[in-house]
Amino acid sequence: MTRIIEKTNPRLTTLISLLKNKSRENEAKIWREIANRLETPNRNYAEVNLSKINRYAQNGETIIVPGKVLGSGMLEQSVRVAALNFSASATSKIKDAKGQCMTIEQLIRDNPKGSGVRILR
Repeated sequence: MTRIIEKTNPRLTTLISLLKNKSRENEAKIWREIANRLETPNRNYAEVNLSKINRYAQNGETIIVPGKVLGSGMLEQSVRVAALNFSASATSKIKDAKGQCMTIEQLIRDNPKGSGVRILR
């Protein structure tokens, strides 16, 4: 018998519903994909190190992480990173590289179509 797991974090439940609504309104499949990834159990969330962002991102690109960004590694490009959570060291290293840390809600507000956004997991 499978258990139905419901999210208890109010920020997460409102974010998932916001992502689904914006996906329907703007016909942007990227928001539906992020919502689907956030609906999975917390142990399946992405944990991305800065070294991986540095490896796969181009200068000036927007990256979205459906999980947490960790501060292991160096960041040499100036990138905009949107994620559910950031570690303190990741935030400081991104800002030192002249990048920008933002929440997923801020990214949806700034870019409702989701164009030019790369998903890392």
